[in-house]
Amino acid sequence: MPELSEIVAFCDTAVNRLEVTDFPGAANGLQCQNNGTVSKVAAAVDAGLIPFEKTAAAGVDFLIVHHGLFWSPMESITGPCYQKLKALFENNIALYSSHLPLDCHQSLGNNISIANQLGLSVQDWILPYEGVDMMPLTTLEADRTELEKRLNTLFSKGFTGLCFGPETPQRIGICSGSGASALPELASYGIDTFITGELKQQHFNFAQEHNLNIYLCGHYATEVFGVQNLAQAVAEKFGLEHTFIETECPL
Repeated sequence: MPELSEIVAFCDTAVNRLEVTDFPGAANGLQCQNNGTVSKVAAAVDAGLIPFEKTAAAGVDFLIVHHGLFWSPMESITGPCYQKLKALFENNIALYSSHLPLDCHQSLGNNISIANQLGLSVQDWILPYEGVDMMPLTTLEADRTELEKRLNTLFSKGFTGLCFGPETPQRIGICSGSGASALPELASYGIDTFITGELKQQHFNFAQEHNLNIYLCGHYATEVFGVQNLAQAVAEKFGLEHTFIETECPL
C-alpha cells in the first residue's frame, strides 16, 4: 500500500496547494492523518459527520473534501466536533482538504469541469484572487434555451434562472459555490451570463438592473467535480480503488 505521505505530496502538487492563497480557516492540505498507509480513496464535498460515517462504512482510509474542518476557530472538542474527530480516529481515516485550489484549477477544478460538461469554449481565465485567476470566461455557439437544456442535464435536481440578459449569451462566467463576490466584477469583463451555485435575495435585483442571465445551480451541486477528479487522479497514480461519498445535499 502507498504511504500517506506520498499521496499527500501528490495531492499538494496536483492542486498547486502552496501557490493558491485561500480564505482564512481553509487550512488546505492534510487535516487529519491516519496510521500512515492508504488502501482506498474517496471524495466528498463536506467534512461532516455523515460523510465521515459513510466513508468508514465504505472502508475508505483517505478522504478528499472541498470544505474542510477548520473554518471557525476550534474552541472545544465537544458535541459534533468531538463526534467528527472520533469518527476519523476510530476508523483510521486521513482527511485531505482542498478549497480554492480545486475551484480554480484549470484541469481538475470545479469551474473548468462545469465548462467542459456544458460544452462551453474557454476563452480566458479571469477574476484574480491573490494573483491567481479563479474563473473561466467562456462562450457558447447557441442560444439561452440550449444552455438551459444542458444545465438541466448536468444538474439533475434543477436550477434557478434569473434571465434578464441576452437571448444569445456572448460571454459566460462560471463560479462554483457562492458567486456573490464575483458579481461586482462581471461588467468589467463584459460578462452577460453567469453560472454559479448560490446567491442572496438581493441579487435578483442586481440581475435585473445589470441585464444579466444568472443561473443558480446549487452550492453543493457545483462543487462535486473537483474532489472526484482529484480522487480519480490519486487512484490512477497509486493503483487504488476510489469512490464518491454522496450526501444528497439540496443546497
